[in-house]
Amino acid sequence: MRSRNEGLSKSDFERLRDLIYSESGINLSVDKKTMMEIRIKRRLQNLNIATFGEYCDSVFTQEGKENELVHLIDVITTNKTDFFREAGHFDYLVSNALPDLAARKGANRKSLVWSAGCSTGEEPYTLAMVLSEYSEACPGFGFRVLATDISTAVLTKAAMGIFKAELLVPVRQDLRKKYFMRSRDPESDLLRVVPEVRALIEFRRVNFMDSDFGLAELPEIIFCRNVIIYFDRPTQVRLLEKLTRQLSPGGYFFAGHSESLQGMDLPLVPVAPAVYRKP
Repeated sequence: MRSRNEGLSKSDFERLRDLIYSESGINLSVDKKTMMEIRIKRRLQNLNIATFGEYCDSVFTQEGKENELVHLIDVITTNKTDFFREAGHFDYLVSNALPDLAARKGANRKSLVWSAGCSTGEEPYTLAMVLSEYSEACPGFGFRVLATDISTAVLTKAAMGIFKAELLVPVRQDLRKKYFMRSRDPESDLLRVVPEVRALIEFRRVNFMDSDFGLAELPEIIFCRNVIIYFDRPTQVRLLEKLTRQLSPGGYFFAGHSESLQGMDLPLVPVAPAVYRKP
């Protein structure tokens, strides 16, 4: 009889790794076995399951695939993000992309901006602040932000819009005062995004492996940064093909600076570092 102390076996790791890959596209290398073991161990304790083998077997049942698989993906996904991460992208958005779209599509319109792989919300809230500032300077421009992720855990956290003060260091002081509320508890170091900004963002779970993302309209702007690094090359190509089909003609696609789209046959033209436009 196996005990919880025996650890995650090589065969169980491979079974789970293959399932995660087929269901989410996330490609875990062999050196991620220890990380997976540590994170699943907490899940065993929460579910009161004795061994990794028992957990692995349960995930592959019909009930496990319906109820536990989403938690498994939550457990193994790594979510690293910051406010105003790769800040030059937000400067380009305001100075170049939005004026170009206004010139070609008209200033009086409502634009959908998609934060694809939004993690704990820093990116979509940054977008909402930047776009709010732009809309104040450009009357007639309206927008809404769609923020999606595969992890239900980070989406729940993101929708609350509560952050420790130390995470807001990249946010300018004037924006901090305008768009965040302090806790009533003077001892607390937590701040919350103001309700007017939270109302501009829709948080939704999207699995990039799904054939249909369920978008009612095509976004003019897609931020999908530091996401495709978790996929192998064939999956990256398939995903980017799907994402660019969702992008409105003339729209802009923002990738991570560490991500290369070179050699992919995509309907995108590079216009700035890690920024592309769909002709």
